[in-house]
Amino acid sequence: MNNLIWLIRASRWARNPPSAWMVKLVLAIVALGLLLVGLEHFGLWPDWATLDCPRGAPRIRP
Repeated sequence: MNNLIWLIRASRWARNPPSAWMVKLVLAIVALGLLLVGLEHFGLWPDWATLDCPRGAPRIRP
């Protein structure tokens, strides 16, 4: 059933494709995300932008 929904969505995009501006905007957002992941992977992410407590760690309240 889910494949049918994706086929319908693809047919709508084929009939009415997004504008060039929208495609550029989406590609710019994806590139920015990949840049941030790359900075973090290579250790160039600044320490002031890192969380003190990771998401999965439990909080200990006094």
